[in-house]
Amino acid sequence: MLNQKDILSTIEMIDQQHLDIRTITMGISLLSCADPDPKAACDKIYDKITKYAEKLVKTGEDIEREFGIPIVNKRISVTPMAMVAAASETEDYVPFALAMDRAAKTCGVDFIGGYSALVQKGMTAADRRLIQSIPQALASTELVCSSINVASTRAGINMDAVALMGRIVKQTAELTRDQGGLGCAKLVVFANAVEDNPFMAGAFHGAGEGEKVINVGVSGPGVVCHALQAVRGQPFDVVAETIKKTAFRVTRMGQLVAQEASRRLDAPFGIVDLSLAPTPAVGDSVARILEEMGLEVCGTHGTTAALALLNDAVKKGGVMASSSVGGLSGAFIPVSEDEGMIAAARSGTLHLDKLEAMTCVCSVGLDMIAVPGDTPAETISAIIADEAAIGMVNNKTTAVRLIPAPGKQVGDTVEMGGLLGFAPVMPVHPESSADFIARGGRIPAPLHSLKN
Repeated sequence: MLNQKDILSTIEMIDQQHLDIRTITMGISLLSCADPDPKAACDKIYDKITKYAEKLVKTGEDIEREFGIPIVNKRISVTPMAMVAAASETEDYVPFALAMDRAAKTCGVDFIGGYSALVQKGMTAADRRLIQSIPQALASTELVCSSINVASTRAGINMDAVALMGRIVKQTAELTRDQGGLGCAKLVVFANAVEDNPFMAGAFHGAGEGEKVINVGVSGPGVVCHALQAVRGQPFDVVAETIKKTAFRVTRMGQLVAQEASRRLDAPFGIVDLSLAPTPAVGDSVARILEEMGLEVCGTHGTTAALALLNDAVKKGGVMASSSVGGLSGAFIPVSEDEGMIAAARSGTLHLDKLEAMTCVCSVGLDMIAVPGDTPAETISAIIADEAAIGMVNNKTTAVRLIPAPGKQVGDTVEMGGLLGFAPVMPVHPESSADFIARGGRIPAPLHSLKN
């Protein structure tokens, strides 16, 4: 039973500590839109999305107004487009992205995800066509996000796909040069991608999902940081318990909104993703949580241990609050979107190698990191391979979202605006990985993947 203190505490979390519903995402299956005629398929895609998501934005705004809970984004995720486009007799997949973009604009959402392919074990002709179309698709659209899964614990790492994605990232940056390589901010390369992720740019509606579903992403780094201020100097057991209790309360709020949106939109409730997703705003930083635990600057020794505690406690608190916790659920470390991470990177304390170590224990991976524009495609592929190996061996989701900023060098800043923030350009190792990437083939799955 809620008492007055709980209610006042929640109001304070929203008003002063940046607690919000980061996104209400409607997942929509487009499998029924497959058609040999690509124009007919695009028409079906547009019609189905606009039919199902017609009231998504208004519903989100109504709930926000009635409940007093900020809902920052309303988004759509769709079936990986390579699966849908495979039936069409065409070599050009960009029109499918244009249809997605047009539908998203009609519905008034912030982003639409699912210009995607799952190639962890091999690539079909449709997968290859979609991947090769990504640079043009992201340069030609405003709201479309793309993701490619190149590895899994069961299948290993598809190194041919990894090599290809390094080139695709570079081409995407070049085609969106006038925006600082912004297209790369809408492109994620995954290992062990999940089918119910509500967050962009990696959201897609998995083939195992139903016709439509409502997934909600909740965020509150500022709430956790504020809670930890009350236990300064206390043992880590107390820190973990404090985070768990805070995550419990945040998740309950997310489930309330998700169930209400599900009812009003006549779509099944899928999951609540409790992910501490930071923003560039002061007081909404994951890095500052780690520093509140006793680190002088995020990135110094002890950072990985602090992040491991945070990620685990968030998950434990979330699953106690809801039987429908899913997606990624944990802590995100996107450099450009976190005020504390930006400061740590600028100071030189936080660098790419340390971020890679941190991804072993957090929710995703190397996220929203700007690197020099002249970084070779093979180096980008090698970074993807390293991150995929961490995901594969540890049976967790990892990802890479790098921005090789055209014309920028180490020390420069890339401005992306809004929730995407700005990023200091970070150095990469100058030594070549080209011969390693040129081998191609597949890195086999680890022994512990054989669980049957």
